[in-house]
Amino acid sequence: MLEPLTQIGRDAATGGYVRDAWSPADMELREWFAGEAARRGLDLREDRNGNLWAWWGDPSRRPGVVTGSHLDSVRQGGAYDGPLGVVSAFAALDLLRERGGVPASPLGVVCFTDEEGARFGVPCMGSRLLTGAIRPERALALTDDDDGDTLADVLARAGRRPESVGRDDETLAGVGAFVELHVEQGRGLADHGRPVGVAAAIWPHGRWRFDFRGRADHAGTTRLADRDDPMLPFARMVLAARAAAERRGVVATVGKVRVSPGNANAVPGHVVAWLDARGAAEDDVRALVAELAEGHEVSEESWTPVVGFDPALRDRLARVAGGGTPAPVLPTGAGHDAGILAAAGVPAGMLFVRNPTGVSHSPEEHAEQADCEAGVVALADVLEDLCR
Repeated sequence: MLEPLTQIGRDAATGGYVRDAWSPADMELREWFAGEAARRGLDLREDRNGNLWAWWGDPSRRPGVVTGSHLDSVRQGGAYDGPLGVVSAFAALDLLRERGGVPASPLGVVCFTDEEGARFGVPCMGSRLLTGAIRPERALALTDDDDGDTLADVLARAGRRPESVGRDDETLAGVGAFVELHVEQGRGLADHGRPVGVAAAIWPHGRWRFDFRGRADHAGTTRLADRDDPMLPFARMVLAARAAAERRGVVATVGKVRVSPGNANAVPGHVVAWLDARGAAEDDVRALVAELAEGHEVSEESWTPVVGFDPALRDRLARVAGGGTPAPVLPTGAGHDAGILAAAGVPAGMLFVRNPTGVSHSPEEHAEQADCEAGVVALADVLEDLCR
């Protein structure tokens, strides 16, 4: 089932994927999801925030068990981050039907919208809006840096109603539990020698925008002493971020930079840089950002506190997914829709499928076929257990 997705949004030059939310590639992926739901006779619904739900059973009669993930990608991302969870959800449903059972609870497959935040800067947009974790007015005003469109503009062009976005209690009421399968974005399972694991918690993490302002000038005729070059404080911040992360036992990187006017023969007038920082302890992450922000123009674009998954559900997943021996329970520094739902009070958990290299958010991201199949079996077992 992954095969039809391999060319959607793929950059032929790099092999990476560019699947921004509400882009033509994303719309094609949404059509694929609708087609998979129709082939299985599932009831397809789109909520007020653009998230897609395919139901086996009626969640309005009784809250159901939901699985799934997302189909959008970071820019130049890999083939498994997101799509593996959606494809595995449909495959697990197929396996349950092959076993001949009819779940006592409704069973849903979800595709969350704009999980990566590649276009508008805030990750997990669909689940944040669904749960009320972000205000609609803030979300709608977010701007695509490439073309200046707001989220409201983009939704209107896609035939949606921007005025309708926001917390959706009716949809949330149908979700009794959520289990997200995801390719592991690290080497924990490779070190354990196991194909499938369970998430313990998601580290606190956030994204901050730094603005460095100077004066644009000629690169050849302006004396060094006369330059106000914002690249210099920017460069010092990048090096300071690495040093502070090492001291505080967290991780931090600047992965996106915008330089204007962007001429090779001009001193820049403005540098915008985005810092991503994460760690096991919230205080350490906050202290790092405060240290770097001193004397600079900084704004927080997103923040997610530590998310601990429901302990009883976590232990149940580990027991059922382990196939006789409890599956490894691992922390993660990656954010997920499951974390947003868990923070909103929805019983939620995660299964990880082994990533042999640990590389993710890159065309080099990989999972072996046998491990993916083991993930489907584990997910089917978990859903069967929860639907009882």
